Amino acid sequence: MTIRETAPVSSGALWTGRVLSGLIVLFMIFDGVIKLPPLDVVTQTMTQIGWPADANVARLLGVVGLVSTVLYAVPRTSVLGAILLTAYMGGAVATHLRIGSPLFSHTLFGVYLGVIVWGGLYLRDPRVRALIPFSR
Repeated sequence: MTIRETAPVSSGALWTGRVLSGLIVLFMIFDGVIKLPPLDVVTQTMTQIGWPADANVARLLGVVGLVSTVLYAVPRTSVLGAILLTAYMGGAVATHLRIGSPLFSHTLFGVYLGVIVWGGLYLRDPRVRALIPFSR
């Protein structure tokens, strides 16, 4: 199936995809920005989850998250951004799994965000709908 053969998405589905993507972008901007100074709560939390309380590590994570988010927000690079955000969320899942965090509230939170990332992109991008056709 080519992109041209992909059935057009309804206006409601397109806007749902934009809203889901917008929520992810806003959340990830918040997540990245609080890691740049980094705030005291960030370094304390990093220590609790087994990361060093190093401001440079926090900044690096913030920059990686923000760059991935910008790539996701720009339509031309949104698929690359979604892949990078999925990897970023996978790191969060692995971190929480390693320290034995509660499954549904902490460990799987990155999975929930990843589903929203790809769901929003699926609804707003015909390239993704052509790549992953749920119906014929």
